[in-house]
Amino acid sequence: MATLLIRDLEQVATPGPGAGPRRGAVLGAVEVTENAFVLCVDGAIRAIGPMSALPPLDGEIEELDGRGLSAIPGLVDCHTHPAFGGDRVQEFSLRAGGASYEELHASGGGILATVRATRALDEGGLAVRVARHADWMLAHGTTTWEGKSGYGLDRDTELSSLRAVRAAGGSPTWLGAHAVAPESDGADDYLDFVLSEVLAEAAQLAHAADVFLERGVFDAVQARRYLEACRGAGLALRLHGDQFTEAGAIPLAIELGARSVDHLEATGAEGVSALAASNVVGVLLPASALFLARPMPPARALVDAGAAIALATDFNPGSSFTTSLPLVCSLACTQLGLSPAEALIAVTVNAASVLGRTDIGRIATGFRADLTLLDAPDWRYLGYHLGGDIVSTVVKHGRVALRR
Repeated sequence: MATLLIRDLEQVATPGPGAGPRRGAVLGAVEVTENAFVLCVDGAIRAIGPMSALPPLDGEIEELDGRGLSAIPGLVDCHTHPAFGGDRVQEFSLRAGGASYEELHASGGGILATVRATRALDEGGLAVRVARHADWMLAHGTTTWEGKSGYGLDRDTELSSLRAVRAAGGSPTWLGAHAVAPESDGADDYLDFVLSEVLAEAAQLAHAADVFLERGVFDAVQARRYLEACRGAGLALRLHGDQFTEAGAIPLAIELGARSVDHLEATGAEGVSALAASNVVGVLLPASALFLARPMPPARALVDAGAAIALATDFNPGSSFTTSLPLVCSLACTQLGLSPAEALIAVTVNAASVLGRTDIGRIATGFRADLTLLDAPDWRYLGYHLGGDIVSTVVKHGRVALRR
């Protein structure tokens, strides 16, 4: 029996009990225990409480000294694009000079530039890249992450991407409808191909399917066709929506029972109300909005209306080159109007719900022992220390996965 005792922590902060994603007042309900311990046995949390309540322990025990540290649940990144080749640093330079994301995409840059670089990798090379990106996430306290395909747009590279995400420990999402492949004769022709030639095998590797519903990519009719086929193959549904325009993503997500609709930078009052009345989680990606100099998503309006929200990095080479959920929490507090407690819940239990996980996202008895220890006496440094190197130790499934 493997036992890990994390003792003398300054604070343990965790979302409170409850079912499903938190919303409304409960979104800000964080329980804090001072001068605390967490006991992990065989990969699960056995006990948590103040040091004064630490029970007698027998046998071989690994101990972590938590003095000066605070503990939060292992962070959950529910929207990343880690399976790619090359980079887009030249595009970054052009954008800094005034070129828009849509202009770059229309001229052959953007997603299709990364498609070319990703197709040039063999499966081993792609797996190395994804594993490296997973290490970056772990260094920022992320213990669970979703990884999308979508930079292959052909059979072999899409399937290789999903296998690479699985091998690196991520939750694979088939973003088969990320863009139209350059060799295809339009969006409908491309969908004919992926649904007939890729879907069956992708559904054996992925947990969910995603589509980029946006002007110039896939419209609502095409997105419906793709998502309905994926649902029929047993995949959960996700959507990229309202990033640049409102093109019907929220109504479609609600109608089809999608787990989430992600981005929402262009969402107006009607979309906010519709999402608040639904069970679909709005995944907000403030690092992407910052990177592209786009308006921030209406986080405060969504929360105040009663919508369920999560936060994620949108890690990708073109529009959000960061793997840091602490940075995202800082942006949530300074740019989106969220409290530190709301941000914490949005990157833990709410993000876990988007992935269909009920065993992570809290520090509570019976939950998987995934914890992030911050090198700070107060857990709110998670968002407070902007860009700071605040992760001290990461515990994953009851074992120390990273220690600084």
